[in-house]
Amino acid sequence: MTIKLFESYTIKNVTLKNRIAMSPMANYSCFKEDGIVTNWHLTHYTSRAVGQVGLVIVEVCAVSEQGKGSPQELGIWDDAHIPGLKKLVDLNHEHGSKIGVQIGHAGRKSKRKGTIIAPSAIPFHGMKTPEEMTIQQIKETVVDFQKAAGRAKQAGFDVLEIHAAHGYLINQFLSPLVNKRTDEYGGSRENRYRFLREIIDAVKEIWDGPLFVRVSANEYHPEGNTLEDYVYFAKRMKEQGVDLISCSSGGVVSADIDTFPGYQVPYAEKIRNEAGIATGAVGLISEPLHAEEILKNGRADLILIGRELLRDPYWPYRAALKLGVKIEVPQQYRRGWLF
Repeated sequence: MTIKLFESYTIKNVTLKNRIAMSPMANYSCFKEDGIVTNWHLTHYTSRAVGQVGLVIVEVCAVSEQGKGSPQELGIWDDAHIPGLKKLVDLNHEHGSKIGVQIGHAGRKSKRKGTIIAPSAIPFHGMKTPEEMTIQQIKETVVDFQKAAGRAKQAGFDVLEIHAAHGYLINQFLSPLVNKRTDEYGGSRENRYRFLREIIDAVKEIWDGPLFVRVSANEYHPEGNTLEDYVYFAKRMKEQGVDLISCSSGGVVSADIDTFPGYQVPYAEKIRNEAGIATGAVGLISEPLHAEEILKNGRADLILIGRELLRDPYWPYRAALKLGVKIEVPQQYRRGWLF
């Protein structure tokens, strides 16, 4: 019997040894507030590579200092960030994992002390009011994403993910709930997509590896974007050459979300089937049989594990035992990893 979770998966020019990916999760561990990789990051991410995760995706790195969601957020806005990121890449490669990085801008969700910016001057719940971005600021931010992609390439990352989810800047432009602009970046669905479209085009001038985009495929509000809107956006992304869409939800506005194992999987399934693009499923997926079901039934192409990998960096080993598969064992752990 073929176990799909442990099949290799090739996307563009990169082959993953299995279909298990570590979802990007912010650690806020740059205690000098300089955005530079610390020993914590080296230990945290490399442990999951040792644990046989096929693709480790590093938490969001801010494309500009103004775009930091937190003062302790990782950065990719300056060449000074490259050496630390490269060390992180090299360590993960040393242990057989491919590694990606998520790049983004917090927009109105930034907790920085100075001015924050957003498509419209509408604050997130309980936070300060942003300034509405000028056209010049929009163009500059597109360039920030492009330069960040260049630094990711210099650091040697295998995969690049654009963060367009969870109520951060790109998501703010996509959402009619918070984008109230009356120019070419607001109003219609196509206009609201323009910012992301320009970022993808700019990034692809620099980046030629696998390109992922993470989206919030449900805004949990009657006047917000729905899954149908994201099928539309996904079709546009496919046309632009995006390789995979990571399907999360929420974060644009405060909402009471009913969460349960696999609650976001239908988003990945519908976008995959109707937009004809590869997807990653994420959201309280913790059991190996559940992950296998998602893949076997063609509901997604990758399984993105979040909190379960915080609890157990060797989750792939436990999954292999559960599914009756023998996987590669780190030589140093052979006495403990028994099949």
